[in-house]
Amino acid sequence: MNFGVHLAQRASDQEVMDDLNCSGEVVNQTLRELDVINRWLGGNTVTLGGLKSMIRLIDTVHSPISIADLGCGSGDLLRQIAEFGRRKKIPLHLVGIDANPHIIEFARQHCAGYPEISFETVNVLSSEFAQRSYDIITGTLFFHHFENGSLVPLLAQLKQQARQGILINDIHRHWLAYHSIRLLTKFFSSSSMVRYDAPLSVRRAFIRKDWEEIMTSSGIAFYQISWKWAFRWQITVASPGSRLAQFW
Repeated sequence: MNFGVHLAQRASDQEVMDDLNCSGEVVNQTLRELDVINRWLGGNTVTLGGLKSMIRLIDTVHSPISIADLGCGSGDLLRQIAEFGRRKKIPLHLVGIDANPHIIEFARQHCAGYPEISFETVNVLSSEFAQRSYDIITGTLFFHHFENGSLVPLLAQLKQQARQGILINDIHRHWLAYHSIRLLTKFFSSSSMVRYDAPLSVRRAFIRKDWEEIMTSSGIAFYQISWKWAFRWQITVASPGSRLAQFW
């Protein structure tokens, strides 16, 4: 059942957000609405829950624990991670990464008052980024922006950059997810970008078999895939030789 939408394969259409030059109020409004969507539909909970489990296993390895959030958007998720670290008295160094300088500027303003959070404008496909390393690398609603041809080498690279592991939170490609977000954004979103990009994101997203094939092609052996509400995949990758890998 798909009600006319083609979901057998990942779509390759480009989202408006993929234009690294997009800026202005339409971007700012989109970032604000994405924060609401992630909070109300449990998207942030998927990432936070996974990170908490990972941190419990590695919190004696490095101080502070460095976490890079790829495609960080407004930085709202990083604020929640920072607040968790403060509550638990776990020193964290959090880095938000995005290739769009306008998004990074919005995030810096949004996260004022959080000295443990910094931001960088850098393309994750660049040689500059490839030189960086972190304890944990995470991406929420980030990886569906890439075609498999670039996603596979990117994940293979991230496996080398993450000392402990990678945490992925992305969309399950499903007809109910597609029509639900299409209707929700049609009636409740004031952002034309959200109304266009949100349903397309589902069409660009993944089924479990996609992830299994991508992980195999990326040379990733230690991973776990879990389905979470609402229509999210949580994929935890343990880097070879890491403390995380010892528990798998």
